Amino acid sequence: MAHHKSAKKRIRQTAKRRLANRYYAKTTRNFIRDLRAMKTGPEVETVLPKAFQLVDKLAKRGYIHKNKASNLKSKLAARANSLKAK
Repeated sequence: MAHHKSAKKRIRQTAKRRLANRYYAKTTRNFIRDLRAMKTGPEVETVLPKAFQLVDKLAKRGYIHKNKASNLKSKLAARANSLKAK
């Protein structure tokens, strides 16, 4: 157990940050899942920038690696382009 005042504060801060990170990560995963389930091109085109924004924010916060963020964005863009071509 932490004995120093600063260590106790750090534990509180870490717990708060962990909850926030989990919220952002889960929200992004759900958003991507819903985006992948969409069937029409125009529908996907409208929400694709928001998905990119969410993924970039996770990478910026260090929750996911920047290469994983790039791969996710690339796959989502390819899916959007394939739906647009149909």
